[in-house]
Amino acid sequence: IGKIVNFCASKVQIVILCVYSLLLLKGDRMWHFAVSVFLVELYGNSLLLTAVYGLVVAGSVLLLGAIIGDWVDKNSRLKVAQTSLVVQNASVILCGIILMIVFLFKTQLLTLYHGWLLTVCYILVITIANIANLASTATAITIQRDWIVVVAGEDRSKLADMNATIRRIDQLTNILAPMAVGQIMTFGSPMIGCGFISGWNLMSMCVEYLLLWKVYQKTPTLALKSAKVEESELKQLNIKKESDMKPAEGVQLIVEKDVTGFEPQQEKEVGCAARIAEPFITFRDGWVAYYNQPVFLAGMGLAFLYMTVLGFDCITTGYAYTQGLSGSVLSLLMGASAVTGIMGTVAFTWLRRKCGLVRTGLISGVAQFACLVLCVISVFMPGSPLDLTVSPFADISARLFESEPLPTIASPEDKPEMVFATGMPNLLNGSTTPANSDPEMSPEPVPLISVSLLFAGVIAARVGLWSFDLTVTQLLQENVVESERGIINGVQNSMNYLLDLLHFIMVILAPNPEAFGLLVLISVSFVAMGHIMYFRFAQKSLGKQLLVCCTPDSKAVSDSSPPGNTSTV
Repeated sequence: IGKIVNFCASKVQIVILCVYSLLLLKGDRMWHFAVSVFLVELYGNSLLLTAVYGLVVAGSVLLLGAIIGDWVDKNSRLKVAQTSLVVQNASVILCGIILMIVFLFKTQLLTLYHGWLLTVCYILVITIANIANLASTATAITIQRDWIVVVAGEDRSKLADMNATIRRIDQLTNILAPMAVGQIMTFGSPMIGCGFISGWNLMSMCVEYLLLWKVYQKTPTLALKSAKVEESELKQLNIKKESDMKPAEGVQLIVEKDVTGFEPQQEKEVGCAARIAEPFITFRDGWVAYYNQPVFLAGMGLAFLYMTVLGFDCITTGYAYTQGLSGSVLSLLMGASAVTGIMGTVAFTWLRRKCGLVRTGLISGVAQFACLVLCVISVFMPGSPLDLTVSPFADISARLFESEPLPTIASPEDKPEMVFATGMPNLLNGSTTPANSDPEMSPEPVPLISVSLLFAGVIAARVGLWSFDLTVTQLLQENVVESERGIINGVQNSMNYLLDLLHFIMVILAPNPEAFGLLVLISVSFVAMGHIMYFRFAQKSLGKQLLVCCTPDSKAVSDSSPPGNTSTV
């Protein structure tokens, strides 16, 4: 009966966490999709605000990832989860309210203080949205990297199933959330979309807060944390400890000294200097600790997969438009991508049971790279715009040194169509006419062999990609000590954002469609380097496992051998 009760209790915890993840991820996906569209609408169909927002978000996580993770480690689990949840949802609600005011009174704001008040609103929106993203990062670290590890306990199969379930929810919400917001904004207005997202976050925040409390109550081990939290609390409360107390492993207790004379002022000055330097020390210590982890190469291998244009982001979507694919076809391809991603989560759980966790990463990496070979072949097939005679920087140099004046806009009807740096059409109004083309002339049909092979490789590679992602995620969960889970996963997020930022810089440097094939080759090269790093990690890990398995046998043989017989070894 006790086993049945424990089994049912664990299932209730998993269900509650899954419902919590569904609400959290759905709100996250809706906001991440909508904020870019809102910023484009605000700035007159320009990508400037969206680009600034993306740069601020990537830079913030890159610089503050280790500090956020350290904050997660130094505070109790419930406090971290509740604080990050409230900050994230409150930021989104506040940002939505500001956007509604801007959409409603944009004309009046343009005339006040020569438009500076509207600029302040733009800055506020980007700043508050960035705070929401940082809070979302803290939530992901504490729930997906720490809570589920504690809930799963020593059962690694249960941990793998929970990771896969949350990733499936992520894949589903990645499709359903943008569809919901897109329909509301299409049949309503951007202002109605802001109101809907603000209302959703207000409602879901209350439900998520209740679910967190339920899981915390049903899992007593969540209230227990490493001595790193106790050390932080001791520093904050200035509780004196005896010098003969044995400190916990990995924790250095600070014993207060008797203060006389001018020592209080000196300690106060040192304390101020230490507080100023603490974020920088935390940043340094976080990266050093990440480098010293046994799973360092596996984490780096995962980060290198972010340096790619072979995904369903705005870059690949825009390239597909230049190759003649319609919006409906692209939506079907995105749906197929989500299906293969879910298949990857199923493959992960099956492979882990059959082959083990480390070998699952090897198989997933080989499967992903094999599928991406189709993308390499597509670069040289008919229909590919690859032209190595065209300089990748030709578009940038032409824009920098052109002397023609910008066209004047007499009325909204005369506004020229927005064209991306790659010559891509305006995706917002659904136009698919290439830039600088004559509508009277019908363009020659582009062969679809190249783009078909490209997307076939991208979609098929999602099986190996998500299986590999789950493998590295669980390796980090199992091999990082509890007192460093937050800071190590924070640095891992920083590495992911760094490589993602580099891939956008790569596209900015080579924006013309003729260079996209070169970007594909560079992307596949980075994926290959990432899997080579993981292969090196697997080689070391499997070698250690083999050594551990062989050590007891050799010890038994040497113990049973007669004294002085050294030939046994």
